Amino acid sequence: MLSEFDLISQYFTRAPRADGPIALGVGDDCALLMPTAGMQLAVSSDMLVAGRHFFADVDPYTLGHKSLAVNLSDLAAMGARPLGFTLALALPEARAEWLAPFAAGLLALADAHACELIGGDTTKGPLNICITIFGETLPGQALRRDAAQVDDDIWVSGTLGDARLALAGYRNEFSADLHMTGDDHARAATRMHQPTPRVALGMALRGIAHAAIDISDGLVGDLGHILQRSGVGATLAVDSLPPGPVLLTQAQAFQRQFTLAGGDDYELCFTAAAHQRDAVLAAARSAGTEVTRIGCIEALSGLRFIDANGALLDLQLTSFDHFRTT
Repeated sequence: MLSEFDLISQYFTRAPRADGPIALGVGDDCALLMPTAGMQLAVSSDMLVAGRHFFADVDPYTLGHKSLAVNLSDLAAMGARPLGFTLALALPEARAEWLAPFAAGLLALADAHACELIGGDTTKGPLNICITIFGETLPGQALRRDAAQVDDDIWVSGTLGDARLALAGYRNEFSADLHMTGDDHARAATRMHQPTPRVALGMALRGIAHAAIDISDGLVGDLGHILQRSGVGATLAVDSLPPGPVLLTQAQAFQRQFTLAGGDDYELCFTAAAHQRDAVLAAARSAGTEVTRIGCIEALSGLRFIDANGALLDLQLTSFDHFRTT
């Protein structure tokens, strides 16, 4: 059985890049970061708990990927460049056959975003993964939730709903109206287990977008945070929402439900002035990410839904809440 320090040394210790922002990484009481002069630090933490955020038997490689992806997505929502992250890991037991692929998935995504693992903690206990991530952004250019303005366009990146569709498969929620093949479920599950953090898009939107948030708990709830913090309302054109390719094969009712309130998409929802539409599309092209305009910010508080013909829809939808959802 590996000791705590053997575990850290074997799976999570690497020398920092010579040209990177990390002066001292894993192995001391604290890590030392060297953020670029004149930049602001962006810091975020996320905890993933077995049985709550992921199935206990999930593939450890994809779990390593997702553990970091959800934190990188927070940096993306602020328009921040990743610098490094810490990992606090509770394990029922230290098994090499689990740790090796978990570390591989985690560090592969870290390398893809030049984001160093710089420290953390390990202990024995129920499987629990907590990452704190550090990034940097120019003062005054962070994409904050409280910056949406009346008459802003509302945009989303990528597609929505396939992750929620995969969860329906795991929960056996199929019916005559909701059905898919095993291959379709596997495709949808990739979006659930290995989301793509939109870091490049977030950085490209600095100076263009006003407000942004990543879609983790569902579009309705996460956009609601922007509306509440900005003191505004919105109307969404529901049938303009971009369903994932597997969800696109399902009935309209499921497309609407899962794109609006599915969760686990980790796409960006952001607002920008109407005169910035060309700039938004150019930023999206530079980041290699599709974006879709889905609605408008309004002075009237609340969130309204319209269909493709502009008719109001009475949709009663809520997003995920850790303390109200079983």
